[in-house]
Amino acid sequence: MSNAELPEIGIRLSGALDPRRCIELAEAAESAGFASVWFAENPFQRGVMATAGACAAATRRVRIGVGVVNPHGRHPTLIAMEFAALDDLCGGRVVLGIGSGVAAAVRRMGFAGDLPVTAVREAIAIIRTMLAGDSVTHRGRAFSVGGAQFGFRPCRADLPIYMAAAGERGLRTCGEIADGLVVSNLTPPRSTERLTSIVGEAAARAGRPKLRIVQYVPCVARADGDAAREAVKTVIAEMLTTFWPAGDDWPASKAAIVVDSGIPRHDFTAALDRLRNGEHAGAVLDERFIAAFAIAGTVEDCLQQAARYRCAGVDELALTFAGPRPLDDMAYFARHGG
Repeated sequence: MSNAELPEIGIRLSGALDPRRCIELAEAAESAGFASVWFAENPFQRGVMATAGACAAATRRVRIGVGVVNPHGRHPTLIAMEFAALDDLCGGRVVLGIGSGVAAAVRRMGFAGDLPVTAVREAIAIIRTMLAGDSVTHRGRAFSVGGAQFGFRPCRADLPIYMAAAGERGLRTCGEIADGLVVSNLTPPRSTERLTSIVGEAAARAGRPKLRIVQYVPCVARADGDAAREAVKTVIAEMLTTFWPAGDDWPASKAAIVVDSGIPRHDFTAALDRLRNGEHAGAVLDERFIAAFAIAGTVEDCLQQAARYRCAGVDELALTFAGPRPLDDMAYFARHGG
C-alpha cells in the first residue's frame, strides 16, 4: 500500500496516563518513526501541558499536538502564553487544538458554556493576535481583553490552530477560521467524511485553503489479529459507556454517528444497556463496532482500515495504542507498517 493511500500516523496520549509513561511512549514513537504525539486533555484528569512540555523536551522531530483545550478553564490570553512557551521549547513543532469542551463538564467547572462556538471563535482571534506579537483589545460576547500583548517575540506567529467540532455551525466556523479539524474518538469513517465535507465547503466559500484533518482512533495491532480485535472491544466499551448519553434521548450529532456506523439503533442501544449492566465487551460487541470505532488486527489489517480514513479525508491519524502493551504494539506496527 502506497503512502498516498494512507494518512500520516501519530500516537495519542492523554491525562489518564502517568506523565512519566507519556515521556516513555513519546520517545518510543519518535524512535519508531511516528509523525506526531497528540495529548488529549479531558476534564478532571491530569492537565497535559506539563507532560506535553516534558515530551517536547525529550524529542527532536515529532509534532507535538495538544487537543483540545477549552477557553473556559483557560482564558484565551493564558492559552496564548502557554502555547507560545511550548512552541519555543520544541523549536516550532506545536499544534494547538481548541474546542468548546464537553458541556456537562464545563458546567461542573462553574462556567455557563452557553456560547460554545462564539467562545471558540473569539478565543482564536485573541490567541492569533497575541501570537503575532500584536496588542489585542477585544470586547466580545464571551471574552473581554484590554491591551494584552506579549513581552517577548513568539517562536512562530503562524502556530497552527485546529478546532474540534461536531455540529454544523461549529464545523462551518472551523472552515472559516481554523487551520485544521480535530475529529474525536467514536467517529466512524462515514461521519468523518460528512464532517470534512462541511468544513471543506466552508473553507472554500471563505476563500481559504483546504484544512488539515486529524482524527483520534483507538488501535490494537498484533501479529495475532483475532487477539487484537478482542482486545480493542474493551477499549470501545469503555469509551461508549463513558461518553455516550444514558437512555434513548441523544443529541442529533450522536444519532447521526449511529446512522453512519451502519449499526441499527436498536442494536446499538441494546449493546449499551448490556455493557452498562456489566456484561463483558467481548460478548456484547461484534465486528460492526470495531469497523466503526477502532483500528485493530494484524498490521496489514490496520493499514487497510487506516486507508478508509484517508478516503474519508483524514490527513493524520492519532492512534491510541490501547491495552497493557502499547510499546510492543507500537513497535510491531512501525516495524511492519513501513
